[in-house]
Parts: sequence; C-alpha cells; structure tokens
Amino acid sequence: MSKNYLIILIIALLAGAGGYWWYQSLDQYELPEGMSEPFVEDLNLDDEVEETLDALLGETEDTSDSSLTTEVEGEPAETSGSEDVAEERGVIMSKSSREIFVTDGTKHSIPIEEILQGGPPKDGIPSIDDPKFEPVGVANLTDTDIGLGLVHNGEARFYSFDILVRHELVNDVIGGDPVLVSYCPLCLTGVVYERTVNDVEVEFGVSGLLWQSNLLMYNRTGDPETESLWSQVLGEAVVGPDTGTKLRIIPSDIVQFGEWRKLHPDTVALSRDTGIYNSYTYDRDPYGDYYTDNNAVSFGAVFTDHRLQAKDLVLGIELDGQFKAYHDDAIQVGETTDTFAGQTITIRKNEGGEVTMFIGERPLPFIPGFWFSWVAVHPETEVFK
Repeated sequence: MSKNYLIILIIALLAGAGGYWWYQSLDQYELPEGMSEPFVEDLNLDDEVEETLDALLGETEDTSDSSLTTEVEGEPAETSGSEDVAEERGVIMSKSSREIFVTDGTKHSIPIEEILQGGPPKDGIPSIDDPKFEPVGVANLTDTDIGLGLVHNGEARFYSFDILVRHELVNDVIGGDPVLVSYCPLCLTGVVYERTVNDVEVEFGVSGLLWQSNLLMYNRTGDPETESLWSQVLGEAVVGPDTGTKLRIIPSDIVQFGEWRKLHPDTVALSRDTGIYNSYTYDRDPYGDYYTDNNAVSFGAVFTDHRLQAKDLVLGIELDGQFKAYHDDAIQVGETTDTFAGQTITIRKNEGGEVTMFIGERPLPFIPGFWFSWVAVHPETEVFK
C-alpha cells in the first residue's frame, strides 16, 4: 500500500467523520419513542362545571327544556370556527377522520415507525418566506414549463416547479390572506393552503422527514414543544400538539405556463430571485426522469394498487370521510357530472387543462398528485377513470 493511498484514505475518513458530525449537529425534528395508546381528550373541567354536569346527569325529569338543548328552534347549532370560515367563503371543507394516538406524551395520527428521514435535516430544504414575482413578459419561463396556477382574491399567480423543487414551500400573502404554496416532488402533489391555525397566521418549514414518500412540513413557533408535523398530502397535523387540525385548501391546479398565461394574461410568476440560490440552480431538476419511471416508488411507499399506473396524475377529493381519485386524463374538456358520497359533483376543464370542481355553486377543493401517493394514504379510495 503506497504512502499516497494511505494519505487519501485518511483524508476520506476524516472528511466522512466530519460530515457525520456536521449532520448530527444540525437541527432535527425529534420523534417520540415507545408504546402507542389511543388519545383521550382531557377536558380539565373546573369544580363548578363538574358539579353542574353531575347535577344534569343525575336529573330524571324531562331534559327537553330549552336551557338544556344544544340547538334553538329556527337557528343552526353552533359550529367550530373553521367550519364558520368555510361556510362564509362557500368552500366545502372536511374534518380529520383519523384516529389519534399518544406515544411518550406526543399525539399522532400516523404510525411513528413509518416516518423516514428524507436526507436533508430540518430546514435543509429552505422554504421561500419573502417571495418576489415578475410579470409574464420578463419571467424566465417557457410555455411548456409546469407549475401551480392560482387565482385568489382576484390575483393570478404561477409558481414554477423548477423553483418549487428546490424549496417545496412558499409562505406567501395574496390579497391580504396568508397562504402556503406546497409541492412535494416525490409525489407531484402541489397544493395551496390557507396558513392560519386557530385564526393565527403560521409560517411553515420543511422538516426533512417523509411519510409514505410525502413531505412532512412543520409549523415554525420557535419552540419544539409547540411545533407539529403536518402531512402535505393530507393537509393536516399528524404529529404533535396540533394533531387532527386541518388546513383549508385554496383551489389551484397543475398547469403549463403557456396555457395559464393565455387564460390569465395579468398573471405574475414566482421569481428566481429567491435570495437563496443563483438563478442557474433552477435550470436543472435534480429528480431527472423520476417523474416518468413507474418503478421508482420509495421512502416508505409501497405500490400494489394497479387500477392506475403509479405515476398517473389524479385529482383526489374527500367527502364525508370518503375518498375518490379522478384520473386527469379521464376528465374531458368541458363539463362532466359525477355522483359521489350522495352528492352531485360538477367538473369543469378548460382548453388549457385547468380543472375546477363544484357541488352546486360551492368550490370543491382537490389535491393533485401521483396515483401511488394518493392511494398510499387513502387505500379505500374510489377511482374515476
């Protein structure tokens, strides 16, 4: 063994050890360990409330008195704040139907052992928190570039996947509303959410963790004890104190830039001037031909449902705890009517491929993405194809 070879070997070992130490020193999202138990809500009732409840439960008289009813004749029963917001905006929402467990004092609705490290540490994939936009005339885009198209509060915006693939999350504000533009390249799930939780504006970051090959986000609070992991494909918190809380979807669609700007000539596009990378970084997609390789399914996702090809694009909806995936290629240009979960769904697709769904006049949000990703988290889903 030559002296030069030994020197190279020693340098390589030192570099590897240094890299491992550096990686371990980075901020990581700590997951709970131990046995899981079903979560039971602790109401923390004070003595006065408990005495009142005991008195009510002990009564044998007719309890139909108006003071004991939860609904006044002619008026709807009180609903949660998120439902009120959804009703005001005319958007159909759903509540999380996932069962909640507790492990080592931490709530979660997905199996902890299924959460995998994706490679980069917490915030190793940097979110864009101060996005800049450009008019279509100067945007560094071609007509065939694909991204998320969004119209909200009368403003049209386009978020190119060439940029999102490097950041995955954009904490944006549109027309005064804080929104989260999210994209998971492994699942092709591009979804826009309203980033408020309990009426409080929240900023999200990339946790570095994956569940069923899908991005797990986290809400930045500055205190790990109050942060939660949020599944991007479910749009809800799945680990931590906010487990079970859902984000409201803001309708958007995966479209080509050329078709989008024809339909929305006043649109603006997310700029490459992110303050994080040089512009040329966005010229190359690090995932290569992954998007078309139907055998490339990894990071915990196992594909066994061959009703569609693994990488077929579907638009997934949830109604009353039931799920359905609409194969994008099966939706014809024009208007299509479908019946699901006892509701009539109107689907409109324009010449540019932009899809919107409605129940009556109320928008029905959907989550676009690869078939394997949708069926991995909703194995009981129905399919429109």
